[in-house]
Amino acid sequence: MIGSIIGTGVFALPSALAPYGPISLVAFVAVTLGALALAVTFGALSRRVPASGGPYVYARAAFGEFAGFLNAWSYWITAWAGNAAIVVAWVGYVEVFVNTGHKTGISVLIALVGLWIPAAVNLTGARNTGAFQVITTVLKFVPLVFMATVGLLFIDPDNFGPFKASHQSALGAISAAAAIALFSYLGLEAASVVASRVREPGRNVPRATVYGTLVCAVIYILGTLAVLGTVSHTELGASTAPFTDAANNILGGTWAGDAVAVAAIVSGIGALNGWTMLCAEMPYAAARDGLFPAAFARLRGESGVPVFGIVASTVLASLITVFSYTRFEDVFTKIVLLSVLTAVIPYLFSAAAQLYWLLVRGREGLSRRRLARDVTVSALAMAFSYWSIQGSGYQTVYYGLFVLLLGLPVYVWLKRDRGEYGELAAPQPEAGEVRAPETPPAPHTSGRRRPHRPGAFRKNTLRHRD
Repeated sequence: MIGSIIGTGVFALPSALAPYGPISLVAFVAVTLGALALAVTFGALSRRVPASGGPYVYARAAFGEFAGFLNAWSYWITAWAGNAAIVVAWVGYVEVFVNTGHKTGISVLIALVGLWIPAAVNLTGARNTGAFQVITTVLKFVPLVFMATVGLLFIDPDNFGPFKASHQSALGAISAAAAIALFSYLGLEAASVVASRVREPGRNVPRATVYGTLVCAVIYILGTLAVLGTVSHTELGASTAPFTDAANNILGGTWAGDAVAVAAIVSGIGALNGWTMLCAEMPYAAARDGLFPAAFARLRGESGVPVFGIVASTVLASLITVFSYTRFEDVFTKIVLLSVLTAVIPYLFSAAAQLYWLLVRGREGLSRRRLARDVTVSALAMAFSYWSIQGSGYQTVYYGLFVLLLGLPVYVWLKRDRGEYGELAAPQPEAGEVRAPETPPAPHTSGRRRPHRPGAFRKNTLRHRD
């Protein structure tokens, strides 16, 4: 959980929030409360439906196949687009040591290497993926804990700059900053997505989801506060490695910043490793149900590696990374907002599914107090999801809706492939309308009599009875 949530997003986040000023910390606290509400909701949902797929299986169980498909499609976009955002921030820390001039071609090459190393690890199996994740999670914690503790002692209030640095209203600045800050918590549903690969999922998935989110929340808020207070506002806005700059300002020289950069590089690879697994797990769960192309459900080897899902998602992440580097100046923020939007849609459906089960189907056996508590938490998670969509901005919502609706032709193709065309109901006559009797079907006139099949009458009779 922690390995998937903490990637390079938090290491690049202070620079992305700098244009809003310290008011972004207010947004961070609000996002943390919303993330905790979502974590509790996912924990409860994982006990109801202890199967892999997370938001996909919850939406499908509550609202049917089409809702399940939309969630799987949206979350899959989040996974590979989020990998593109992670690798862009990762490149910023790699370039502390190489390509210090930030030449675009070399930056793209470094990003592609960063995407395909975790893909190669995932192709070796889930056991190696898990071991790699544990090692990188331990290493990434060191600089974050340092900034969240020791860094607080070196805060200079003059570095914060104006409380609200943007020209937006206070509420507008908080909403915009919150949409960016939410990227740091993407992955809080990771344990539920791979529930079938977890021992005792009914017990371990909820605990990992809630406690992992709490640990990340404490480190995030204190670490971001320390960076905002140890790097000047002007310098922070132009920084590609804000934690490195903060460490250099605290301890002097460059050795501390270099150590932080190494930890951030390890952290990024670890997060990409975890998210590459999620890129394959979500479509795998949907493909088993016939709601994603069948290629995603094919497994290779004894450990069952979903090769097509890993490769296809990494290829798409590579393409959007190259496109973003050549089209956008603020690459990280643009991809972050898109991946946040496509993640919030499954979050919204998941909160709605929990409310549906609580209010419509699951009231039996719950005390009024617990029912009121669970409904309140789910409603907060749902409201938070709506707020996050609003804060993403019009352009992001436009691009997000476009890529979401691209899934409709895929859904039509899948239904056709399964031979499920649906039946149109015959229109009912309006009051007073007299409708001519239907013409009986024409008799068989092919010139050949249909052969009689022994037992056909009995078979058809039994089928009708069934």
